[in-house]
Amino acid sequence: MHVQQSATRGPASGHTVLVVEDDPSIRTLLTSALGAAGYTVTGAATGQEAMALAGGRHPDLIVLDVVLPDTDGYRITRDLRARGVYTPVLFLTARTEVEDRIIGLSSGGDDYVTKPFHVQEVLLRVRAILRRTGLPPAPVDARPVLAYADLTLDEDAHEVHRAGRLVRLSPTEFRLLACLMSHPERVRGKGEILQEVWRYGFSGDTRIVDTYIKNLRRKVDRDPPALLHTVRGVGYCLRLPRHAPGAR
Repeated sequence: MHVQQSATRGPASGHTVLVVEDDPSIRTLLTSALGAAGYTVTGAATGQEAMALAGGRHPDLIVLDVVLPDTDGYRITRDLRARGVYTPVLFLTARTEVEDRIIGLSSGGDDYVTKPFHVQEVLLRVRAILRRTGLPPAPVDARPVLAYADLTLDEDAHEVHRAGRLVRLSPTEFRLLACLMSHPERVRGKGEILQEVWRYGFSGDTRIVDTYIKNLRRKVDRDPPALLHTVRGVGYCLRLPRHAPGAR
């Protein structure tokens, strides 16, 4: 097993990161940079190694290359989620088509960086994911069950149901839906969504919001009526279609 443990540590962060990348130069670059930033880092070169390390060492985050010699990152993520492992996943991918990003996000990934990348961008994404997934829980009375039409979101149970059907969402999809459900029928701008859900800016690039909304629609709006709507040039909102009973 080609396991690489980072020996370089910066200020202690308390977080552990698993880097899965078959290219040894990229793997060394990332493990060194993350180690210098204060993370405890383990490296792996194959999907088999990744599955073993993810299940045994329970990292706080996985940086996962999409193309691996024995499998692909999407399959690894689906397998982890099927086993009940919801460790956040940051994909490294050379695929830039929207459909490829949707496949990755629908497999349970939380974010992605396209190759070639700048190492500072990876560090930024890692910090942002850990910040939004590692926040202390809010008081119970501040975490109600959100409901709109036949859609419910239980923050304490981390469950979403649509017409009684359980809707399985990744952690980021869950936060995005909660963002929209917290202000139903109000249009949320893409920049506003980025700040609330991802907690960092994309220098004007809001395509990640579009990609996640498309994926969320496939899961939430599988059955009519559609609840997730686009307001062109503005953003997105959660509402019933204007012709639907109960719509305002």
